[in-house]
Amino acid sequence: MASASYIHVTKRYPDGDLALHDVCLEVADRELMVIVGPSGCGKSTMLRVLAGLEPLTDGVIKIGDRVVNDVPTRNRDVSMVFQNYALYPHMSVFDNMSFGLRMQGFPAPAIEERVVRAANALGLGTLLGRKPHELSGGEQQRVALGRAIVKDPAIYIFDEPLSSVDAKLRAEMRVDLKRVQKGLGTTSLYVTHDQVEAMTLGDRIAVMRDGVLQQVGRPKEIYDHPGNQFVAGFIGTPAMNFIPVTVRGRLAKAKAIELELPCPSAVDRAVLGIRPEALSLHPQPSLPTIEIKVDMAERIGGDQLVYGTAGDDAIVARIESNLNVSRGDRMRLGVDMRLVHLFDVRDGQAYM
Repeated sequence: MASASYIHVTKRYPDGDLALHDVCLEVADRELMVIVGPSGCGKSTMLRVLAGLEPLTDGVIKIGDRVVNDVPTRNRDVSMVFQNYALYPHMSVFDNMSFGLRMQGFPAPAIEERVVRAANALGLGTLLGRKPHELSGGEQQRVALGRAIVKDPAIYIFDEPLSSVDAKLRAEMRVDLKRVQKGLGTTSLYVTHDQVEAMTLGDRIAVMRDGVLQQVGRPKEIYDHPGNQFVAGFIGTPAMNFIPVTVRGRLAKAKAIELELPCPSAVDRAVLGIRPEALSLHPQPSLPTIEIKVDMAERIGGDQLVYGTAGDDAIVARIESNLNVSRGDRMRLGVDMRLVHLFDVRDGQAYM
């Protein structure tokens, strides 16, 4: 097993496009690190430079204690799973999973032992004789995963492997991936644009934007203590409410909102961040409140999302689904100030 290290890594393409800028990231041995961010943020490039598919412009990549900047892909001891399964249609599941080992000259008994072990771990033990067209999408994805597992690499890298499957199957595959990764105990880097996938899969997550690493931490840490406004808005569904405010000591004011902050702030202008679940319909007497005019309500399982406005500011609240809410209603919502954040109006950095 091995760790992976990005040390001041920069990747600039010949056309001048800066894909990664001074990235420093340590992925611990046996850790599942999820790299998340919007399209074009550089997350797939993170995997490609680790695998040796893209050369660095600057910096150092290490696998374990070995610097691998100039090491060819085939000698880096990494195994890759991509969105495109790339299964050979004329080969059986067994032959697809064993192809790489045969190309490396492994003896037949060792190949069979590895393939059967991986297939059983992935629930493919009874499907080894089938061809890809006889499998469901989820089974094909498991074969692609099994093809990587049999190589027994130091590091697995996954580039949005579930993005082409439907929501129900994606949820099932997340469970499978997490179970298999923990069972194997192998260091893994997983790229996705889906923040729900990141939050449920990762031991830690790394949030990226425009080639710059924004924040690294455990999912709950990132959610509870976002380092800046971008991270706060990207992580969490629905997204955090952002309200421009003026600040005087502990008092934050917008056109129709006035809240007392837990501690005084030295800034006079900021952005107030309130998660939808920080708003409650039946507030305790001790909670400050805001009033919204309802634009729309939608039920999602056991919850209900209410969209409205407070003055000029859009507000989303998550409340109980059994309450009848109509357009034009006025609602007074309690604000749990423990879940409120304050961000710099200029650079988006978090104050609290």
